[in-house]
Amino acid sequence: MIKKLLQRVFNPGKKKTGKKPADNPHQNAQIIPRRIHGIDRKLLSSAALKTTEGLQKAGFEAYIVGGAVRDLLLNHAPKDFDIATNATPEQVNRIFRRSRIIGRRFRLVHVMFGSETIEVSTFRGSHLAESDHAKTAESGRILRDNVFGNQEEDALRRDFTANALYYDPASEQVLDFHNGVADIKAGVLRIIGNPETRYREDPVRMLRAVRLSAKLGLKLDKATAAPIPKMADLLKDVPESRLFDEMLKLFLSGHAMESARELRKHGLHHGLLPLLDVVVEQPVGERFVNLALKNTDERVLSEKPVSPSFLFATLLWHEVLTAWNRIQAQGERPIPALHMAMTEVCDIQAEKLAIHKRYSSTMREIWGMQPRFEQRGGKRPYSLIEHPRFRAAYDFLLLRCESGEVPAELGQWWTDFAHADGEARAAMLLPDTQPKKRRRRKRSKPAGGSQSSSEPAA
Repeated sequence: MIKKLLQRVFNPGKKKTGKKPADNPHQNAQIIPRRIHGIDRKLLSSAALKTTEGLQKAGFEAYIVGGAVRDLLLNHAPKDFDIATNATPEQVNRIFRRSRIIGRRFRLVHVMFGSETIEVSTFRGSHLAESDHAKTAESGRILRDNVFGNQEEDALRRDFTANALYYDPASEQVLDFHNGVADIKAGVLRIIGNPETRYREDPVRMLRAVRLSAKLGLKLDKATAAPIPKMADLLKDVPESRLFDEMLKLFLSGHAMESARELRKHGLHHGLLPLLDVVVEQPVGERFVNLALKNTDERVLSEKPVSPSFLFATLLWHEVLTAWNRIQAQGERPIPALHMAMTEVCDIQAEKLAIHKRYSSTMREIWGMQPRFEQRGGKRPYSLIEHPRFRAAYDFLLLRCESGEVPAELGQWWTDFAHADGEARAAMLLPDTQPKKRRRRKRSKPAGGSQSSSEPAA
């Protein structure tokens, strides 16, 4: 009786099922030992190990989960490590001194070890549960799912079989609820459950399916791929900020061009994502865009830093260029026309893709500096080279030269000028043919000082 009372107190929402609890909580999972999965412990971060150890010492279950396990099975060093546990966020927060609870849609805990942050999530339950913390739109899209559950429910909620894997560093076993290890070895990316239902729950899964397929070299399962073209319009209901985050992941995946082609193949463009339309249907600057994506992929794969501002500036440049030429043809002066073109292009993108202001302001600076590279006389080159964004704008210029948009000689001149000393720079300057700014003549104040300059003197 006491045991039943305690169960009702601590699990008030749990209904009787008429079944005895399973002796083995992992009875529906394949338990795969190290000799079969072959995960190399050297690829694990010390912060991930400390987090799982801390939770297990406190009496909780803790596993490295999701993309990190998938990457480990592919013998890739994961960039990020996520941990799943049966501890609540508050319990996790009490265990680790340097941690904080974050999130609204679903509460998570960030545990900090030096410069590395480990994300810890509590096992999630079904979003269909009767709870104030779960809400679904009429279309089936999940609006809120802050529901805790058990490990099996957590695995069912994950998107792809390759991401529903749990690795215990202590036992070195992988728990596999949906044959994810077999799919990875077969080179297949498969969604868990009914594909149409899962895409209605979260339309962004369609973008993620294509991106992960291109990034990991896994072929999309036929049933997973089939509904995507006819369900693409569901992306219209996704908040712009989420679409931006997903597009950023796509273009910084190291396989941007391949991902863009795959998205086009599956019908995920044509007005749904204006930025993607620009990439895959570029009528003017195809070579420029291809060079930009190729350079970005090379930097990502070489683990060099990539600026999202620079990337988006390159992808949208020929949209700006087209608008700039059109506005000038209507009689507007070049520089005001350029600023009008930049505003027009940014506004079109903002309708579907919320590019963060910190990126868009830098993009506009890079674009706005391009006409100044034509000015190679007088003091103008000296002031330009001191500009905080000179390096980004200069790299942008070199890309324009490489694509054939502007003469290669222009880029070479600026390369030489940037590396020259004072006297050599002065010798490189071209005749200053730019119109000089008129100096305003100071009007002499009338005697007495109190009379308006617009009034005739007495």
